[in-house]
Formats: sequence, structure tokens, C-alpha cells
Amino acid sequence: MRPVLRSTLMTVAFGCAMGTLSAQKDRPVAIWLTDPAHSVFFQRQPELPMARQDLVASDPVITLDEKKTFQHVDGFGWALTGGSAQHLMKMSPAARNALLRELFTTDSNHIGGSYLRVSIGASDLNDHAFSYDDLPAGKTDTPLAHFDLGPDKNDVIPILQQIIAINPEIKILGSPWSAPAWMKNNHDTRGGSLLPQYYRTYANYLVKYILTMQQQGIGINAITVQNEPLHPGNNPSMYMPAVAEAAFVKVLGPAIEQERLDTKIIVYDHNADRPDYPDSIYRDAEAAKWVDGAAFHLYGGKIEALTPLHDSFPDKNLYFTEQWVGAPGDPARDIPENIDKLIVGAMRNWCKTVIEWNLTSNPQLEPHTDRGGCDRCLGAVTLDGDVVKRNPAYYIIAHAAKYVRPGSARIVSNSDEQLPNVAFRTPTGQAVLIVLNNTKDTKGFSIELKGKRLHTTLNSGAVATYVFQL
Repeated sequence: MRPVLRSTLMTVAFGCAMGTLSAQKDRPVAIWLTDPAHSVFFQRQPELPMARQDLVASDPVITLDEKKTFQHVDGFGWALTGGSAQHLMKMSPAARNALLRELFTTDSNHIGGSYLRVSIGASDLNDHAFSYDDLPAGKTDTPLAHFDLGPDKNDVIPILQQIIAINPEIKILGSPWSAPAWMKNNHDTRGGSLLPQYYRTYANYLVKYILTMQQQGIGINAITVQNEPLHPGNNPSMYMPAVAEAAFVKVLGPAIEQERLDTKIIVYDHNADRPDYPDSIYRDAEAAKWVDGAAFHLYGGKIEALTPLHDSFPDKNLYFTEQWVGAPGDPARDIPENIDKLIVGAMRNWCKTVIEWNLTSNPQLEPHTDRGGCDRCLGAVTLDGDVVKRNPAYYIIAHAAKYVRPGSARIVSNSDEQLPNVAFRTPTGQAVLIVLNNTKDTKGFSIELKGKRLHTTLNSGAVATYVFQL
């Protein structure tokens, strides 16, 4: 259990000189605060009641309307890379169990991660590039007779099984970084493109992955067709323009249907600067009928680009699937920036998930592949044996995941650049509001819900999660 921090940095006042407190009160409001400039990180504050009261005239009001809903939430979490799983496996069983419970349950101070992204084969945060059907140069295996989960059986699989035992409801997204090299035009794990003659084989490969994971007790809720399809410079990676992805989806969709799988197909899985990529796939009716939605990263473009895509295709879902925090990490910069752009921004622009890259790192930021593997990617936690250091991505996800549980719906709340915020109605009858003070000064504001108000104050760069009973 991490130590409980004490703080007097957040002031919550009720009433004012202009008004009196009504005798009628709601159940107390739970408040969780992060104030990086003052070393306060996801610390629970004293509960305080909502009440009928006059406003502080000079302060803005954030008004919630739980009756108007938008998209439903699938979850918040991290990428469980091969490297992440290796670090977790090196912990003692007791320490690993304690950490996984802290990450994936909601009791006590646990933060309730509810969605994981895993790589299908290696990502660049493995110690080497591999697929599940690697062969000597010049060999092929169209029947996939040599298919095997390989290195993942040593770490990713047992860690996923342990997480599922702790949180059976967790959702898992699979993303391939590359097809097996023998299916590609350059016969390399890095770059190149999938040869059309292997579309059927590769579709069967992905289906075989889903089925094999099921045999291990691991359900794959969705897959993206290709991680960062417009970035062939990583290792592993594979270039797949929109026209090729659409053509492949027309093969993959029927292959998944033939096995009666409910795994969703998600396209694109790259930066917000190219919403035209999924747009073009959606306009291909034969491909679009197999597609649940599109996934985005934010290394390029602006998160607001997702709303026009939603408005054009409201029946297609949106997912935010990757954003890194660079080492060594600066909580005073990284936490507000990611809360603003992802927890608030992605959710207000129709995303059903927010996934940070990645779950764990070690002090040396290893492993990573050669020829393009990320050597500056900081995990949500840094593990040195059983020693755990919590980093910005831990707290970013905590502010949403603990109370905004899967099935929650985004609701109306007015937001601006000074106090970016997002609100939800949960399946258990709560309203959750996440607010960031994006100014350089301490900021007072009021929260109004169902005719009652709470006046509160946040320091510059601070974020708070408020939990109300409806």
C-alpha cells in the first residue's frame, strides 16, 4: 500500500456571505486530488456534502446534466507489452499480486484499470522482434502448421491470466506490429507491406491468435488491423495504406465470422492528423460492414479531429489506444497535459477508451528492439525487482478508471480552456466529474448538479475527480 499523503492545498468551502446553507443535503461527495506542484498524487480528500446555496459571483460554474448522454465507456488502462510482462514476472509472487490488485481492482486505494492493449507478436518494447510463425529465409507456411504463441507463453500469457483472475471483466485489445516476415514484400520484421497473395493466410493467422488465446482463458474483445500503418520505420512495423487495409478487412471480416467470434475489428490505429484514413474505409461499403470503428494516437494532429469523423459516421465507434510519457517523466507537465488531451479531450471527442503506453518499465527503460525500438518510453510504473515507482501514466489513468467504470456514459458538462472537464454517469448511479485547472493561478469554481452546488478550488495544474450520488 502506498503511503497516504497529507495536503491542505485544496480548499473546499460551502456557502458564502451572499447565501445560507439549506437544511437539505445530499450524500457526501468523494474527492480525489492530484496536485503535482505540491507532491500530492491521487490522494483522497475529506468527503463533503452538496447543498443548495448561492454562487460565488466571480467564479465559473460547471453544470452537469445526467439526463443527456453521449458514448458509453469501454475502459481505461495501459499497454501490457512483452517488456512490461517480463518486469512483472521478475517480481516475487506476493509483490506482483499486490501490484496487480492495486492496478486492476477498485477497493481501498486501488485504481481500477479496466482495459489492456497487447501486441499480437512482438512490439518494439520486446527484447527482439518475433511473430507467431517465424520461419527460415525462403520458407512459407500457408497452413500455419508452425503457429505458436512462442515467447508470450513465458510472460504475457501468465500475466494476463493473473490479471483476469483478479478482474474477470477486463477487456483486451490486440494489435499487430507486423505480419510474419515471410508474408511481406521485404521479408523483414521492419517495414515492408503484406503481400496480397497472403491476405487469406494472414487473416487466418489473426483468427488463430484469437482462438489460441481463448484456449488460454483470455478473451480478445477487439483487434486493430495494424499498429501505426503509416509508420514503417519501427521494429517491428508494416506499411498498410488505407486502400490495402480496406482490402484486407474484406478478407478478415468473413474469417472472424466463420469462426463465430465476437471480436471487433478496429481500423487505422494511428495519429489524429489522418482521419481521412478511416473515413475512406468507411466509404467502402464492403469493408465498412465488418468494421466496428477506428483507433487513434496523438503523436500528430489534434484530438478534436475525431468529432467530425464521428459526426460523419455516428454508427462507428472511436477508441484512443496509445500515448506515451517520455522518460524521465515530469508530473507537473505530463499529468495536466494528458488529462487535458486524453481523459478530457479523447472522451469529449467520442472515444470509448483511453490507453497509455505502457504499463511497466525498468530503470534502464529496457527491453526494446533494435532498429527503431523506443528507448525513452516510461511505464505507468517503474519496477526494480519488487520496488515500485508510480509515474505520470499511473495517475492519469487513475483519475478516470477508479470511478468511471465500463458501461458508464459521458454526460453533459460545460467546459472551457481554463477548466477542461468531462463528466459521466456510472452504472451504479453515480455522477463523476474530472476537472483540471489549466491556468497559472489558483482557480475557484462551482459544480452544479440537480439544483445543488458545491464550491471548490484547485491550484494551478491540479486535477480532481469528484464523485456524486445521483
